[in-house]
Amino acid sequence: MARKYTLEFKKEAVKLVTEQGYSRIKAAKLLGISHKNVNRWVSEATGKNTANKVITSAQEEIRQLRKENERLKMEREILKKAAAFFANEKS
Repeated sequence: MARKYTLEFKKEAVKLVTEQGYSRIKAAKLLGISHKNVNRWVSEATGKNTANKVITSAQEEIRQLRKENERLKMEREILKKAAAFFANEKS
């Protein structure tokens, strides 16, 4: 069964290679993962694999929209309760 890695974990693995100068193999060993994963993530992050990068940015947009949607639902519920409260006070 394939392991799922968080976006944050993947970003940190990429940073080891791109910012801290680790080789992809050394970064993989340090993290206890396959070097193939690190290769793929670095390629995606540096734009060498644009198809996956587009999916990743689309997924990020979906995540942000879902978060905003939840916030808006919560605000709507608060407004409903406030409207009901003030409607009862007038009676």
